[in-house]
Amino acid sequence: MSTIREAGAGASKVMPLPARAAANTPMPPEHGIARNPGMKLDLGFLESVRSVNRSALERRAATLTKRRSIKADNQAAWLLRAIACMDLTTLNSNDTDERVRRLCAKAINPLRKEIIEGLGITGETIRPAAVCVYHPFVATAVDALRGTGVHVAAVSTAFPHGLAPLSTRLQEIEASVKDGADEIDVVIPRGLVYGAKWRELFNEIVAMRAACGDAHLKVILGTGDLATLRNVMLASMVAMMAGADFIKTSTGKESVNATLPVGLAMVRAIRAYFEETGFLIGFKPAGGISTAKVALDWLVLMKEELGRPWLEPELFRFGASSLLTDIERQLEHHLTGHYSANHRHAMA
Repeated sequence: MSTIREAGAGASKVMPLPARAAANTPMPPEHGIARNPGMKLDLGFLESVRSVNRSALERRAATLTKRRSIKADNQAAWLLRAIACMDLTTLNSNDTDERVRRLCAKAINPLRKEIIEGLGITGETIRPAAVCVYHPFVATAVDALRGTGVHVAAVSTAFPHGLAPLSTRLQEIEASVKDGADEIDVVIPRGLVYGAKWRELFNEIVAMRAACGDAHLKVILGTGDLATLRNVMLASMVAMMAGADFIKTSTGKESVNATLPVGLAMVRAIRAYFEETGFLIGFKPAGGISTAKVALDWLVLMKEELGRPWLEPELFRFGASSLLTDIERQLEHHLTGHYSANHRHAMA
């Protein structure tokens, strides 16, 4: 039987890979990931995963961060992994082309030369996975990042609320793809979840996936607005059935953004979908992830719940703006024993 091997603490566990997935789902990073084609909306399957034990999820989330102690060189290595899984983001009302160019320059050179030399990684390419911007700045980012391997992601579909007519939202996706975006972060109308209008939500996401073409689709649930973990679980599953390549927690604009219990509910939905279909779906927490410590907590959650394959940028991303600065400061502390001032770490 083909398997995904999952490194555990002191031993390795094996997660069975369904036979239908073995032929079309290669493992990262050596190969690409087979895109999720979606499936018919299966309300019976939704019913089978609808039960969510909030207290159990909260207990599990609370213990996850205490089970592993990541120190010294190991911590530095995990923080470098966090950079590689980052969507470096600017989504402000005062964004300009020049600000986006500065952010792209930071993505190309995320660490100062003396940190790179001190860590002994000269010659290695460590960069964020993507730069995430509003549609008007997609062409600017594409031009600045051409040839670097850093993707350009565009937030779309009337971000952050998703309340424009569907035709308008689809046109925005198509415009961003035309300008060169290779990843599209879309938002769902949360009211469809409140009303349990799963067929309508499914159809909208299917249309968004079609509008994306070859660009990858990341579906933002706006979990802080969804009220219950049951809603989070069901919305996650509908998004994956409709063809999402990633599911994402938040826009970063809600009053409550990414939390570990919410993340746990979503990654368990990903696992259930994988067991049902054999397709690997990515996960992106966003909003409030601004320190290296919090980033490590999320990496531990992914490692413990889904295994090593989900520590690659093909399957895991942080939505982050200020996180990179704190990671730089932590890496400098690792090398020198001292924290440097924020102003020594250039950022857009």
